[in-house]
Amino acid sequence: QVQLVESGGGLVQPGGSLRLSCAARGSIDGIYIMRWYRQAPGKERDLVASITRTGSTNYRDSVKGRFVISRDSAKNTVYLQMNSLKPEDTAVYFCYMGRSGFDYWGQGTQVTVSS
Repeated sequence: QVQLVESGGGLVQPGGSLRLSCAARGSIDGIYIMRWYRQAPGKERDLVASITRTGSTNYRDSVKGRFVISRDSAKNTVYLQMNSLKPEDTAVYFCYMGRSGFDYWGQGTQVTVSS
């Protein structure tokens, strides 16, 4: 069993930055993908960024050039560095890790971009 603990959300002004962290408690052997999703009120949960165990990354178009996903294997942690934040980035951000037959989700952390 893997528990994901997220941190780093909060209120930030447009143009500001935040770094989200997602720490995995328990063995992450076999984890092959780590992702960040977000869900705005009244909308579906959308994939924001992903990173594979080999380090390959992908981003949704609206965050390319602004967000960076990374991981620290020694700390069992995945990060999402968010720069040049916009009001439309406001959402609850969820961490996800997957391995064959298992999906693990964090509890979500609120990010609000507002002046």
